[in-house]
Amino acid sequence: MNNARKVAYQCLLRIDHDGAYANLLLQSELGRSRLSERDRGFVTELVYGTTRMRRGCDALIDRFLMKEPQPELRTLLRLGAYQLHYAGVAAHAAVGETVELAPKQARGFVNAILRRVGDTPMQWPNDAVRLSYPDWIVTRLRTELGDEADTALARMNEPAPVSVREDGYRQDLASQWVAAAVCAEAGERILDLCAAPGGKATAMAADGASVIAADLQAHRARLIAGVPVVVADATAPPFTSASFDKVLIDAPCSGLGALRRRADARWRINEGDVAVLARLQREMIDSAATLVKPGGWLVYSVCTLTGEESVDHPIPDGFEVIGTPPSDRWRPYAHGWRVLPQDHDTDGMVLVRYRRTS
Repeated sequence: MNNARKVAYQCLLRIDHDGAYANLLLQSELGRSRLSERDRGFVTELVYGTTRMRRGCDALIDRFLMKEPQPELRTLLRLGAYQLHYAGVAAHAAVGETVELAPKQARGFVNAILRRVGDTPMQWPNDAVRLSYPDWIVTRLRTELGDEADTALARMNEPAPVSVREDGYRQDLASQWVAAAVCAEAGERILDLCAAPGGKATAMAADGASVIAADLQAHRARLIAGVPVVVADATAPPFTSASFDKVLIDAPCSGLGALRRRADARWRINEGDVAVLARLQREMIDSAATLVKPGGWLVYSVCTLTGEESVDHPIPDGFEVIGTPPSDRWRPYAHGWRVLPQDHDTDGMVLVRYRRTS
C-alpha cells in the first residue's frame, strides 16, 4: 500500500502547493500508474478525503505543533491524520507507512506528531472545523437551509455515488432530473447553454428533441458528443430571437450543492464570488430569454443552494413561472424547486422553470 500512499502524497503536494485541480490531477496520475484496482481506490480516497477534510486534519495536527512545519511536511501530516481519524486505517499502518514518505531527518518528528494524533481524543473548537469547511460556507448554508444545513454539509463530505444512465453515461441523478424537467419532446428545437460536458444535452436529444449545445470554452465544448455544438458566450448567444421552443441554462455557479463531487472546491471559492456569479447568471437569463418562442420554456438550474444565485433572480420580462412540480423528487423553494444533498444522496440543485407569455 505504500506505493499508493506515495502517489497520493505526490498528488496532494501539487494540489496544496501548486494549485492543481484534484480531479484532473488524480485522473492523470492514476492513468500513468501501474497500481492495482484496490490501490487505485485507496489513492482516490486518500487524495479526495485529505483534500476535503483539510481543515479538520489541520486541527488534529495543530494541537501538537510548537511551530509551523515546512509546507511539504504539513501536507504529509494531513495525509497521516486523515488515515487515522477519517479513513479507519490501522494506526500502525497509518503512522508507520506515512513516516516512511518523510525525509529521513524529519521522520522522528512526523512519527511523534501522528502517534499523538492517533492517541488523543479530539475536542473540536466549532462545527466549521469539525465539518472541514471555511467559516463563510457554514454560515451561508445555515442562513439558507436552517436546521438542515449541517446535515447537507456532512453529506457533502461523503464520496459521491456513481449514477449511470440507461445509455451508459455517468451523470449524477440530480443532473438527470434537471434534463428531465425540460420535458423535451420530439420535434422541439432546444438550446442547451453552458452545456459541457454534454450530459443534459444528450439526455434531451434521446427524448427526440433537436438539441443544440453551446459552451463558452472550446476545450470544454469538445467534450460534447452526439449533438451539434457551438462555441458561444451565453451572455451574448449568436442565435435568432424567438428561435427555440425551450432553452436550458445550467449556469456556472458557486457549486455549494456539489462540494462532495469536487474535493478542492470549498477551498477555491470565496464568499465574494457568489455575488459575481449572480451578476453573470442574471446576464445569461436576460440574453437567453430573448431566444425563447412565445409559449416556450426557459429552464434555469444551478448546482448550488443559495437564493442569490437562483430564486432571487427577477422573473424575465414577458415570462411567467411554471408552478407545477417537475417531479416529486423536488421540494418547493420560493417560485422554484430544490433538492438537498441528503434528500436522495445526490448533488444539491435549484431549478426554476418559466414560460414565455408574450
